[in-house]
Parts: sequence; C-alpha cells; structure tokens
Amino acid sequence: MNVVRIAGALGAEIHGVDLAASLEPAVVAAIRAAWLEHGVVFFRDQTLDAKAFMRFAHALGTPIEYPFVRGLPDYPQIIEVKKLEHERTNFGGMWHTDTAYLECPPSATMLLARELPPFGGDTEFASGVAAYEALSEGLKATLVQLRAINSSAKADVSKSREDRVATDGRQDARRSYEAEHPVVRTHPETGRKALYVNGGHTVRFAGWTEEESAPLLAFLFRHQQRAEFTCRFAWLPGTLALWDNRCVLHNPVNDYHGFRRVMHRITLAGDPPR
Repeated sequence: MNVVRIAGALGAEIHGVDLAASLEPAVVAAIRAAWLEHGVVFFRDQTLDAKAFMRFAHALGTPIEYPFVRGLPDYPQIIEVKKLEHERTNFGGMWHTDTAYLECPPSATMLLARELPPFGGDTEFASGVAAYEALSEGLKATLVQLRAINSSAKADVSKSREDRVATDGRQDARRSYEAEHPVVRTHPETGRKALYVNGGHTVRFAGWTEEESAPLLAFLFRHQQRAEFTCRFAWLPGTLALWDNRCVLHNPVNDYHGFRRVMHRITLAGDPPR
C-alpha cells in the first residue's frame, strides 16, 4: 500500500489496495490512519459491485440511510448521487458537510464513480482544520463559545435535492431537519479542532438572529474556501473517495450540462459533535 499526498492542506491517493478483496485488519487500520491524517483519500481503478462496496463500508464503520432519498432496492444505505442529461442543478451543489442538520451527522462519506461526463464533474474538498488554524486567536476565542443552527431547509441546498426527491424521494422523510452544533468541533479521534459551519446548512448562531449572524457567517464561509485549504479531484470510472465528514467540506462542480453523472454514496454513522 502506497499513500501519495496530493495537496498541502488535505488529500491523498492510496495505491496498491484492491477494495473488492477481503481486507486484513492491518490494511483496514492503515487505510483508516491515512484517512484521519489526510482528511480525504482516493482509490483508483476499483471494481466494486454494491455488495463489495457495502462490505468495505462495514470494515470502516456503520452505514446509515439518507433521510430524503431512497437507497438501492437491496442496499438502502447506498444512494445514487446523479445528475441526468436534462437536469441543470446538481445534487448537493454547494460547499457543505453532509447532513449537518442531523443530531449525529455522519463520521464519513464514501463516493464511488459509476458514470461520468466526458469532461468536468470534479469535486473540491476543503479542510476545516486548516481553516480554523488560520484564524486569529481573538476570533478563535469568540467562535469556541458559539453554537450554530443547521437546517435541511436552507433554500440553496433544498433546490439541489429537488430532482432526486422528485424521482427517488423517501415517503417517510420529514419536511425539514434541524440541529444545533458547536461552531468549533473537536475531532473525537485526532483531537484536532475544526471550523464546523457550512454554507449549505448553517442558518445562524444559537441565540442570534439570522440578520445578526449573516456577516460573520459570510466571512467564515468565504474563509473556508480559500485555495490553500483545498484540493480538487478529477474522477475516473471506478474511483472511490473516502472523506472525514467531521472536518472536511466538499463541493461538486456543476460544469457538465447535457451529460450524465452517476455516483454511489454511503455515509457512516457518527457521534454528536463536541
């Protein structure tokens, strides 16, 4: 197994591992260590059917279902993240961490490329740890005292779900989900602190109005996206990405109108943010 770093703030490719095989505990531990160190790791040229994909997910954690979209018929924890030829809006098309509006957001997200457009469709990733560490000591001291309200009903993210909810929506989905989390999150495994707000879901600070919150949140959202905190990844069929949803944001780039892009996603159970 060979781990090759791809950017300064986060991201690495892992070579020499066949994820369809039954992995030895030492290999799983090495993958987990690389994932925790780099935030997001990528595996090229993987031949994984749904069963093998789910087996790898179980090696790293507990797969959970997504609240708004039905999973595959035999694998409800695997959802299709897709944009079809006639659609203009891509699923989750903004900087965010997955389902921050849940009381226990996922610890990890796994995304497997099935069908790709002839160009475009990259995904950007950003380190919440690097973003937090670059803040002034004064702002850090302010933010560690704050909590934020995260909602599934924020307009931009709701719009990005419309096509999939129309075709694959769950009948038991609630209209909206809301959760309050710390603005600065301490990672339960590494102990690192990360900025834990995102433009897709964070509405306001707890005890503040939306109007009062807007200027500081706007600064934090811009700050998170600074180029030196990010990496950008170009997919190929059979590529799998695994990222730490507790400290990594992502943004799927919507630059391939008229073409089809289909990915399979699994999220792994997490803990309440602390």
